[in-house]
Order: sequence, then C-alpha cells, then structure tokens
Amino acid sequence: MRNALRRVIPQLVTLAALVALISVFFPDVLRIEVMDGRLVGPVMDILKRGAPVGLLAIGMTLVIATRGIDLSVGTVMAITGAVAAWSITQGYGLGGALVLALLAGVAAGLWNGTLVAIAGIQPIVATLILMTSGRGIAQLVTEGRILTFSHEGLAFFGSGTLLGVPVPAVLWGATAIGVALLMTRTALGMLIEAVGVNRSAASLAGANARVLIVAVYVTSGLCAALAGIVATADIRGADANNAGLWLELDAILAVVIGGNSLLGGRFSIAASVLGALIIQTVDTGILLAGFPSDYNLVIKAGLVLLILVVQSPNLAHRWYALRRTAREQRKAAMTSAKEPGE
Repeated sequence: MRNALRRVIPQLVTLAALVALISVFFPDVLRIEVMDGRLVGPVMDILKRGAPVGLLAIGMTLVIATRGIDLSVGTVMAITGAVAAWSITQGYGLGGALVLALLAGVAAGLWNGTLVAIAGIQPIVATLILMTSGRGIAQLVTEGRILTFSHEGLAFFGSGTLLGVPVPAVLWGATAIGVALLMTRTALGMLIEAVGVNRSAASLAGANARVLIVAVYVTSGLCAALAGIVATADIRGADANNAGLWLELDAILAVVIGGNSLLGGRFSIAASVLGALIIQTVDTGILLAGFPSDYNLVIKAGLVLLILVVQSPNLAHRWYALRRTAREQRKAAMTSAKEPGE
C-alpha cells in the first residue's frame, strides 16, 4: 500500500498544484452543492467529463504495458455508441443494446489482438487499420446521420446519478478499481509486465504471451465500449464522425502523465487514472479561468508539456544527484571543521 501511494505522489502533487492554480482565477473550483438530490460543482463536472478518457486510459495502460499501442479506441467508441443507439431504436431494449455494444468492443479488441499477437503486425499499424476504417463501419450502422434516441434507461449512463454522484464517474471509478484489483491480487499484472519487458523470456518462463496480448486488447476494446456508451448516452445520440475523435491521443497522454513507460513493463492503473483526471482538470480549468476558446488547445499543450517536464525521470535523477552531492559536501565541511580542534 505504501509503495502504491509513493508511486502516485508526483501525480497527486501535480493535481493539487493545478487546483491551486485554477483557484486563483476561480476560487469556487472545489465547491460542491446538492441540487435536486445530486452533487453539482466543478469537481463533479471534472469527474463526469473525464470518464471517457479515464476509461480509455485504463485499457490503454494494459496495452502499453505489453509494449503495444491502441490507436483505435476513439473509433471503437464511435462504433459501440452507434451500435447502442441503433439497438435502442430497433427495439432491442436496454439489456440488448448494452450487450451488443460490449460485444462490438470485444470484437474490435479481438481483431486488434489477433493482428498483433498472431499475425505479428506492429501494434501501431494493426490498430491504425481499425482507426481509419472503423468510422466507416459506424457510419454504416447510423446510415450516415446522427442517430438520436429518447430511451431514459440508456440516457441514465450518460446523465444519471447514483447516490448523487454522476453515473459516468461511478462507472469510471468502479472499472479502475476492478481492473487494478485484478492486476494486483492475481498473477495477471506480473505476467503482463513480464511480456512487456521481454516477450521471449516470458514465453520461455511459461507465460502464454499470445493469449495475454489478445486479452489486453480485448480489455481495451471493452473499456472503449464503456466510454462509447457513456458518450452516446450523454448526448442521447450516436455521432459516427465526432464520437471519440482524437481521444486516443488523450488516453495515451494520460498513461504517460501517469509515469508509465511506452517501452512496456511496470504499470499503474491508479497513476493512469490520475493522469486522465489531470488532463480533464486542465480542460475544465481553462474554461473556468475564462480564457478565450481559441487559446484553449495552446494553453493545454503548454501545461501538459510543463507537467511532463516536471515529472521527467531525467529531471528527477538530476535533482536527487544534486541533493546527494550537497549532502556529501555538507558532511565534508563538517568533518574538516572538526579536524583542527582535534
């Protein structure tokens, strides 16, 4: 527990610094009120709006841990959202819509995982195939239009509340906790890390690398399906062209801000979730601070770059080296000061 907390300290400090910076421009950033039985305020908005990227980051973390990448998660959001909306309009009911959407996410993950693990195609190329073709599939499902619906049960997953907390935030948190416990309480986390460090060595040690790689891509597809359901339910419609657009980049960025290496190996779901929370805090903070929308992307890019530089391992090593040198110099000075008296 102590090691896990130490692992996310840089992200917690970064998040606290961002909140302090935003509070300079918007003092009520941490204010939470109860309105009509639900909690409202900037914090709740951050938790709700950050759900899609947070869900994508969970699956992306596992993929990156195996030294892979999944560029198709934004497109999978569009496909699964389209499937959910189409199923509702066709009278399949809430259960049928959710099952079909999740199955679409599983199918996408199986496709990517098969290309990477069995066909041996590089992950960036394998997932790029679905990224470029998937929106065409989503458009076929929606017949090239924004497919709207008025089903309150499905809309609940995007705009409903559970004990006053937005459902997207509950779904995001429950998924993160479930996957994190699965990775830490079983051998799966260690096996995934082993595949990421050295796939050949992991196979020789008895790990079925192919099955593990397919499994992490399926998990990524499921997380993307959940994000697609949330996004579609929030606007009560499926937009094949814009749903999940470029969110794969935010998901990768969340994993990186969380301190996880793109070279695979050790990973932390909690750190990636905090990375997604940091990204959404930056987005919301820029809006609350009243900056013109034209500068939002530039300001966000600058802040994210600053965060990555501050969290850079090289900078941390240099800082520790300077502290060690200063400590040694103080000891030497104290030793030399004692010698004349002796």
